[in-house]
Amino acid sequence: MFAKDFALWDRRLGWACFFIALITYALTVEPTGSFWDAGEYIATAAKLQIGHPPGAPLLQMIGAFFAMFALESTQIARMVNYVSGVSSAFTILFMFWTLTNLVRKLIGAEKEMTNAQAIAVLGSGLIGALTFTYSDSFWFNAVETEVYAMASLIMALLLWMGLKWTDHLGEPRGDRWLVAISFVVGLTFGIQFMGFLAIPSIGLLYYFKKYKTTTVKNFLVANVLVVALLMLVYKFSLTYVLKLFGWSEVFFVNNFGLPFNSGSIIMGLVFIGAFYYALKYTRAKNLVGANTVVLSLMFLILGFSSWLMLPIRANAGVIINENDPSDARSLLAYYNREQYPGVDSPVYGAYFSNAFSGTSIDKDDSPKYEKDYKTGTYVIVNNYKGALQGSDPKHMGLLPRMWSEQHAENYMRYYGPLEFRIKSEYLGSEELKTTVGQFKNGLAKGEIDEAGYISFLREFRDYIDVLPPTVLDNIRYMFDFQFNYMYWRYFMWNFSGKQDDIQGRFDKHGNWLSGINFLDSSRLGPQENLPSDILNNKGRNTYYLLPLVLGLIGMLFQFRKDRKQFWTLLIFFLFTGLAIQFYTNPYIFQPRERDYSLVGSFYIFALWVGIGVYGIYDELSGLIKKNWLSPLVVAVCFLAVPFLMGFQNWDDHDRSNRRTAQSTAKAYLNSTQKDVGAMLFTIGDNDTFPLWYAQEIEGYRTDVRVINTSLFATDWYIDQMKRKAYSSDPIPSQLTHDLYHYGSRDAIYFQEVTDKRWDIKDFISWVGSDKPQTKFKYLLGAQGADLSQYSDANLDIVYYPTNKIRVPVNKENVLASGLVKAKDSALIVDYIDIDLPKSALPKNRLLMLDLLANNDWKRPIYFSGGSFDAGEYLWLKDYLQLDGLVYKLVPIKTKYESVFEMGRIDTELMAGIVKSWDWGNAGDPDVYLDPQTRVQGLSFRSNIARLVETQIAENKLSEAKEILDLSMENLPVKGFDYYNFVVPFLEGYYAVGAPEEARAIFYELKTIYQEHLDYYALMDVASQYDRIQDIIENLEGYRRILDVLATGDSEEITQRERDEFEGFMDKFSHFYEGMETPSTADPDLPQEALELMPIDN
Repeated sequence: MFAKDFALWDRRLGWACFFIALITYALTVEPTGSFWDAGEYIATAAKLQIGHPPGAPLLQMIGAFFAMFALESTQIARMVNYVSGVSSAFTILFMFWTLTNLVRKLIGAEKEMTNAQAIAVLGSGLIGALTFTYSDSFWFNAVETEVYAMASLIMALLLWMGLKWTDHLGEPRGDRWLVAISFVVGLTFGIQFMGFLAIPSIGLLYYFKKYKTTTVKNFLVANVLVVALLMLVYKFSLTYVLKLFGWSEVFFVNNFGLPFNSGSIIMGLVFIGAFYYALKYTRAKNLVGANTVVLSLMFLILGFSSWLMLPIRANAGVIINENDPSDARSLLAYYNREQYPGVDSPVYGAYFSNAFSGTSIDKDDSPKYEKDYKTGTYVIVNNYKGALQGSDPKHMGLLPRMWSEQHAENYMRYYGPLEFRIKSEYLGSEELKTTVGQFKNGLAKGEIDEAGYISFLREFRDYIDVLPPTVLDNIRYMFDFQFNYMYWRYFMWNFSGKQDDIQGRFDKHGNWLSGINFLDSSRLGPQENLPSDILNNKGRNTYYLLPLVLGLIGMLFQFRKDRKQFWTLLIFFLFTGLAIQFYTNPYIFQPRERDYSLVGSFYIFALWVGIGVYGIYDELSGLIKKNWLSPLVVAVCFLAVPFLMGFQNWDDHDRSNRRTAQSTAKAYLNSTQKDVGAMLFTIGDNDTFPLWYAQEIEGYRTDVRVINTSLFATDWYIDQMKRKAYSSDPIPSQLTHDLYHYGSRDAIYFQEVTDKRWDIKDFISWVGSDKPQTKFKYLLGAQGADLSQYSDANLDIVYYPTNKIRVPVNKENVLASGLVKAKDSALIVDYIDIDLPKSALPKNRLLMLDLLANNDWKRPIYFSGGSFDAGEYLWLKDYLQLDGLVYKLVPIKTKYESVFEMGRIDTELMAGIVKSWDWGNAGDPDVYLDPQTRVQGLSFRSNIARLVETQIAENKLSEAKEILDLSMENLPVKGFDYYNFVVPFLEGYYAVGAPEEARAIFYELKTIYQEHLDYYALMDVASQYDRIQDIIENLEGYRRILDVLATGDSEEITQRERDEFEGFMDKFSHFYEGMETPSTADPDLPQEALELMPIDN
């Protein structure tokens, strides 16, 4: 039955896999926006706006189509998220058909199959496809709006089409598949570039089909050619098309006086004419091959056409218009991601040690063209000659894997400090030798950490030569971090299991896991008696290596049966895995885990998993001649791999009732005053993109002007902030576009001329002036310097002659705008003094000061917080008021004390804000709270704790208890982890006279600490010393809640609990003998939490 009607069953089971995947993703899809980029993608898709480079216009257009089916605004996100779900389901469909095609070729496609073989082939397709369906990274991509689900579809589709092309190679019209492949490759530009990585494998399929005899020579030539074809398509095709359009636009507009965009239209007509002539000529001359090539190129460029959406919508004046790619030249910059920092090349470039070199060579920037509407021409607005600071040639070399200067501390922490030597001209300085000797001695004793080492290198770089890391150092980093930690670990997550969902930093989190104790214990410590919060982490998934083993069987079987087919998949596997990591060259410890970008590699291994099913059947069929063998093998493999993976992964991939990103966004917006023109400065993705989603899609609090300070350093974003957006008025500003365009005032530098304090308006007038005396050229000329030694770009730099400015306070406006209540009017100061850095002000800080100077206290200014940089608060931490999740600038001085004591609190106002929040099902134990939700919970907990503390100080005990109850209901102890941040709630309940609630928290925390300490107590002493920091942190956490109990509860209960605690102390007495018990102020404060918190720099 199955053999006779194989094609029919192949289609049916393919679609069955499709619907299984589709139903799975429909049941688990996120109903709103997620954290990170999803909110931005939803907002830009539904309204066809411009997202971050390099863009995904095709994804956005398809997302806009899906959004049309939403019945109300709150359903738009779900509909756009379905794009990923549907794309992923189609990936599974084509994956099934690819698998059955490959396996049939392995057993001989020309041979007639038996029913048993047909069942095994179909079972291979089923199990391989469902394995990928339920794999960790692919499922993650399938339930939120991101580019990777549709990119996976492109890869699966291209590989399937490549097989169809080679299956019909030589047949009449068989090359129609090549034309279709070219079109899909063109479409890839409108989604994500990962799809291009199918090109080498398609080329190899053609090579192996066309050349029956494989020699070393033609094999090597074929591999070089397919890689060259990949680079030609990816790096040059669209790039040079855009360059041609950009050149044509400037040429025809500037030289012939044609209207703007005329040059682009002319070049478009040239392309149309060229293709028309080429097709006509090749058909007339019966040049079939040439005609196919021309058709393929034409359809490739037709695939590019989705990019037309970007300049069309950029010129439409949409609200979100990142980089403003409104013409061909700006579109090319958008495509090349020129706004993002990175090493010039993964093969040769500067090492991170360049940060400690005092030498640099100026290099040219790219000319920036802008439209001059007065003259009707394009003009270059920047002095691009010698405008950029190049790298020191001594700190450049091969394989710059450790390249990011911002991450120097982590490079040196994990891969060793940079060496240095005293410069030859200072070898005679005994004082310098003594200082260096003392420093090296302190470093050897561990008294100086990496931050101190960096400070020393910067401070003494005029006297020492810092040596760059060697090529071998970089290779070690490449294999250890980029290939092992950032690839192999992710690979094992998908085919072995995952320890937890907490981001790893070479520590006890985020490692791969198998579920086989003796294997895991050797790497991760004992797996018996694990604490419940570790065991119950929903991201903890174990597959007992079964998918990995089945995939390895598939690899071996394919290698034995058809090495050409094996090589084709292996190349695909390597290009979508290790090659991505080599090319993208990730710096150490990304903002989040990046496994989702490597799904192409996991897709290929899932193909091998499917092939492994037939490999097992093939091996056993020689021993067991029974009809039931193939269904049994398929059934056992199904239960052992995809069923197990689906069962294990469901809980941490089910987002069906999670709305925490949406509720967090609304909490930020609701923390601001309504309908008074509030302006909220945000910093990163997670305090910006969810807010964009809430405003753009749900129309929520569009009166608030959200200003991302990172983007505020770009001219196009500043321009957009100066336009009305929905009900939000333009920002107040006096600096005009010609003063902040690209290349102008990208940074201004301090050059002390006076120590007088200037009014902020005078300061802005100075830095906004183009008078000669405001430029470095004037200063250098006055000093008699040889100006010919400086580039025009450097001579044109603006400086500020004083770092002391004063902001007058308009009390009338302060009270009229509601910034300060009338009852607090006596606290309002007359002015605020700011001491600016004695170094430089980047453009975003300059524009923030410009806004402050011109606001005159008419509109409230807020900061989302979460930065180490005092500049993010305009150096005004003494003049803040904590309102909910944000800090409001107020002209009332409140001395900044610490991280957790920043800003005054109006308890009545803040309590009202907190009680207005929608918590997004955060308190539901059945809802999976992802790591970012839990990290965001730190801001909620710490801010609410401060509110409660202030309410108690004001004797508002009933109000404080109401806030405590609300918080514990929606921010439960175990759901949000980071237990140290629960202690203020324990203290608060005792303070408001609610001992029962306090004891409940105490016992819950006590149980957690005891479980951890019991786990460590069973280890041998050597293992305990490896975990000494964790042990001390848990003991100190336990001690801290015991101290709170002692101050709030009865002596009897306290003594009983103390006795129990002493028993745990005795288990680890060898750590404390002869030493004072160490103190840890914030024992479980994670790195990602620090990144969200306002730390004074």
